[in-house]
Amino acid sequence: MKRARVLVDGVEFAATEAPEGLRLPDGRFVRDEQVIWCPPVTPRTTFAVGLNYADHARELAFKPPTEPLVFLKGPNTFTGHRGLVTRPDDVTFMHYECELAVVIGRTARRVRQAEALDHVAGYTVANDYAFRDYLENYYRPNLRVKSRDRATPLGPWLVDAADVPDPMNLALRTTVNGKETLSGSTRDMIFGIPWLIEYLSGFMTLSPGDLILTGTPEGLANVMPGDVVITEVEQVGRLSSTIVAETL
Repeated sequence: MKRARVLVDGVEFAATEAPEGLRLPDGRFVRDEQVIWCPPVTPRTTFAVGLNYADHARELAFKPPTEPLVFLKGPNTFTGHRGLVTRPDDVTFMHYECELAVVIGRTARRVRQAEALDHVAGYTVANDYAFRDYLENYYRPNLRVKSRDRATPLGPWLVDAADVPDPMNLALRTTVNGKETLSGSTRDMIFGIPWLIEYLSGFMTLSPGDLILTGTPEGLANVMPGDVVITEVEQVGRLSSTIVAETL
């Protein structure tokens, strides 16, 4: 099942996908353009994995890491499908990152890879925008790069784990104004989802609602105000966002 959180006339509803559009709990159907999309989950703790695709590391002139580069993101960073993302006036290079996001559904502590996916509630799409001008070191992304307000679109759907039988074999795609700029597959992750869950749960407890952003493959492009960026993960969804200027 595909689930969403939306605002209709200022009231938040849980919604599910239906042929008619979105089905609300009261039985009404609304079209996707009639709602304001919220992130489908409110993350408890968000773990973001940097340089988790070898081709992406190489395009940045880095060696692929031999152990995961994990950093945390604040809850202020998320916005929903069709959200507006601000490009700061002083930035010369802002780029998208198309990522499969993993939502933890069961408490995980010292979980082995073989059981790791049993602890996943579902999956959604993340676009973890980065502001390269502020980057000091890819191994330690600072707050201005990765924790800006509403700079990480998430959604549109939370897709049940049972509906994604092989999360390690999903196509990733990004378009900017309709032109494809990124194409990859989750099978090319350096550290796969079961491995990451085992790794993280080996030294801290993962709780329901925790979110893991699994990284982006090669294919970065600078985006400008007015650009419409769609990040897509096979079987999970197409997430749209529009870049706006900081000042008009």
